[in-house]
Amino acid sequence: MEKIFKRKAYEKMLKWKAESNGKSALLIEGARRVGKSTLARQFAANEYKSYILIDCSKLSADVRNLLDLGFADLNYFFMRLQILYRVNLYERRSVIIFDEVQLRPDARQAIKHLVEDGRYDYIETGSLISIKQNVQNIVIPSEEERIQMFPMDYEEFSWAIGDTATMPILKDLFLNRTALGEAVNRKIMRDFRLYMLVGGMPQAVETYLETNNLQAVDAAKRRIINLYIEDLHKLDSTGKLRAMFRAIPSELGKTEKHYQVTTVVENIRKEKTFELLETLYESMIVNIAYHSSDPNAGLALSRETTRFKMFMGDTGLFVTLAFWDKDFTENIIYQKLLSDKLEANLGYIYENVVAQMLRASGYELYYYTFPASGNHSYEVDFLLSKGNKLVPVEVKSSGYKTHKSLDAFCEKFSSRISERILLYTKDLQKDGQTTCLPVYMTPFL
Repeated sequence: MEKIFKRKAYEKMLKWKAESNGKSALLIEGARRVGKSTLARQFAANEYKSYILIDCSKLSADVRNLLDLGFADLNYFFMRLQILYRVNLYERRSVIIFDEVQLRPDARQAIKHLVEDGRYDYIETGSLISIKQNVQNIVIPSEEERIQMFPMDYEEFSWAIGDTATMPILKDLFLNRTALGEAVNRKIMRDFRLYMLVGGMPQAVETYLETNNLQAVDAAKRRIINLYIEDLHKLDSTGKLRAMFRAIPSELGKTEKHYQVTTVVENIRKEKTFELLETLYESMIVNIAYHSSDPNAGLALSRETTRFKMFMGDTGLFVTLAFWDKDFTENIIYQKLLSDKLEANLGYIYENVVAQMLRASGYELYYYTFPASGNHSYEVDFLLSKGNKLVPVEVKSSGYKTHKSLDAFCEKFSSRISERILLYTKDLQKDGQTTCLPVYMTPFL
């Protein structure tokens, strides 16, 4: 039986139900396998007297025929639906779920009429939901509220392994800028490194809890990645999308400060690059950080669309993809990360997990590079906008608290800075004007 995990999106759904009171449908967007369908079923079972889940990816012939008939006669539609699913619907006390709704654009378009009818609530779940191929011939309903669902964050992972106490304590320590003590930090970093290896995909977390075996977890992650690769092939039969996706670890590992599409896909037009990037971004299986040409509070105004870094949406999947063509036993990241002996050339794993945590906290991702002496350059890994000021963030995969890039950036843009942050593996401390935070405190930023 599928394990039910506590997810933060549940609270957002409760807020929607209370405030909407039937005046809008809820669309849960997210990558495949992040737990959207499970959450929708759990919410429906807990918060309504009855529910019907219409799985658009595997419709029976009868249900398909009913949807094909359209939604002009809603009395007939609801009567047939109750008979086909053998579920009674109760006015204002039942919800209908359209699962993987992107596969039935007509059902999504009908949300306007269903909401206007007002008898029941409606929840949609969707992957690759905003891709042009899925919506080009329909009118997107304005009666649709959206929430985005990401892989399980570190706190949700902690809940899954039975720890509900640590994160609230860490938040208090962060707010008061109080150190934990190195012994406590080492213990939490050990748990956090496990999260980096397992990741936040519910299927991988469930496998870990059932087997306590990282090889079994890796196999579960490979199944998810294969699913993503199949999806990308359906969207782009030329193989360019798959190639761009597969190249994420190798591109992050290079000395260049951005993803170079032309080294992955030869002879690709700029317009095609933008199209494929949009597809990857909308799929929510990747996170993209854009270079800022002039770092300021309005980061979107200085976004360089041709310079970017691409991360995996889930760091556990990233660990598996990095050694995709090798056997599990050859994937040195598991061994090195568990023993806290990760080489510097694998430090981009920490950058990936920080990108994942910032994105889940609602940030769009930006970074900045500028010339240093000789052939070197400085790089600030992430830029956060807070009010009318910037918070530059540098990520270290070790305990070293050197931050030359951060210092140079803050000197260059001193009037624009509110706080400077170094994320690393040691305890919370101040180093001059720089706040050094253990990486697991990223969500509190």
